[in-house]
Amino acid sequence: MWEKVQQTVKYIQDKINVAPQYGVILGSGLGSFADDITIEHAIPYSELPNFPVSTVEGHAGKLIFGTIGDKNVVAMQGRFHYYEGYSMQQVTFPVRVMKYLGVEKLIVSNASGGVNSFYKVGDVVLIYDHINMMPEHPLRGTNDGRFGPRFLNMSEPYSRAMIAKAKEIAVAKGIDVKDGIYLGLQGPTFETLSEYRMVKILGADCVGMSTVPEVIVARHMDIECFGISVITDMGDSDGVGSVSHDEVLAAANAAEPKVRLLIKELIAGD
Repeated sequence: MWEKVQQTVKYIQDKINVAPQYGVILGSGLGSFADDITIEHAIPYSELPNFPVSTVEGHAGKLIFGTIGDKNVVAMQGRFHYYEGYSMQQVTFPVRVMKYLGVEKLIVSNASGGVNSFYKVGDVVLIYDHINMMPEHPLRGTNDGRFGPRFLNMSEPYSRAMIAKAKEIAVAKGIDVKDGIYLGLQGPTFETLSEYRMVKILGADCVGMSTVPEVIVARHMDIECFGISVITDMGDSDGVGSVSHDEVLAAANAAEPKVRLLIKELIAGD
């Protein structure tokens, strides 16, 4: 893993010659955030050595380098999921690469199903904790101490300071935000009603198929993390019956301007 990461980092550095401070992973329906970046380079995943290729509709599959304000940014326009058949090491490989490009803070977005009765479709949720129910752990196997410790403290997976700043921005911009706990499941099926009830019983507020592995690996390398989710369906008898990927994308697209503004202001104002 170490040699592959360094090979990919060198390939990118030879092309861009800049050190990004922020990494951004754009989830389903949120890829247009790239329009907020003053783009200097865009590299298709297919050109990057050792990189997987995104297979999900709504994920463009490019690594974008540029600036927001005076901050250097690298954004993944399209992410990788365990349900696509990749190992967790492949899913999280780009986060390893980001670290050695210079990234100190990672912003991760996603679309999720809500189980908190105070949520509604289209709500923007700031993730303050997660529950890992994925079937493979991204740190499973021999630990390479060059990346991080064998036993990782996960008491603050999502930066309290970044959450507080995001809430200040939301108030200033008139954006209603919720906060909550995200539960990660494998997918690719949407949850049954009984599974949604399980998620709620376990103490989570929303559920999705991503984010958790990337955040674990980012924290393993001491990258500060911020997670933001758009509620694209509600896990109840009224909302879950007809949910489809197209509807998830439509709900994420509708909320995208608010998410884009929050992320842009969070980076630019740091």
